[in-house]
Amino acid sequence: MGYVETLEPGHFTLADLETLPDDGNRYEVVDGMLLVTPAPLTVHQTVVVELAYLLRHRCPDDLKVLVAPTDYRPTPTRSVQPDVLVCYRRDVGHKTIEKPLLLAVEVLSQSTSLADRVLKRRLYEQAGVASYWIFDPAEEELTVLELDGDTYVERAVVTGKEAFDADLPFPVRVVPADVVV
Repeated sequence: MGYVETLEPGHFTLADLETLPDDGNRYEVVDGMLLVTPAPLTVHQTVVVELAYLLRHRCPDDLKVLVAPTDYRPTPTRSVQPDVLVCYRRDVGHKTIEKPLLLAVEVLSQSTSLADRVLKRRLYEQAGVASYWIFDPAEEELTVLELDGDTYVERAVVTGKEAFDADLPFPVRVVPADVVV
């Protein structure tokens, strides 16, 4: 029996994250529920690296670009790890970030697509994350959501060689086909 099986479902805490094995899986907790994501495929990691590089190249000095497994803990019962994130440099703690992010990016994979499109969208929206990008490598598609009040609105969906010129969190141009290299 693995460690994860020994904990009672629905009762995971942020403290439990500290005791989980460092086995290549990504562990996140949302309101007592443990989310386990297996190690990503190379196309997923390629997109993460390319987006992080693109963002870092344009990032102002007062902001920071980070990649998973960076813990974002918007509430005392939630710890998630966006594939790529942008936040204020001053908000980066020793182990976690707790202040609202300026950007969260999730790169879809077969095992995370539903959670990224539904659960994480809701979590980031509730946490006040200004912009949420969902990148689908299989379709070379970027969906951009931005907060309008307390609700995400779809600002753009671009595919292939179409370009998205972001204003949030800072000006940067993203061409999906160029990110899936």
